[in-house]
Amino acid sequence: MRVLLIHGARAALPYLARMDTQLGAWLQALLQRAKRNVVVVALANKLARIAWAVMSYERPYEAAAVPSS
Repeated sequence: MRVLLIHGARAALPYLARMDTQLGAWLQALLQRAKRNVVVVALANKLARIAWAVMSYERPYEAAAVPSS
């Protein structure tokens, strides 16, 4: 399961980092200060926690947009 999450995170990272969401902003900031493979593992961890929350609370995932400044 861990390998699948990491492969999925590696594939999704370029797309998610360009999105105008809190997740995208978090990824952009993390990419500035950490190596890419570390960011991939951090994203896989975050995706696993999101998946757990979605299944536990039986609610759809809603990505919040980043407020424009």
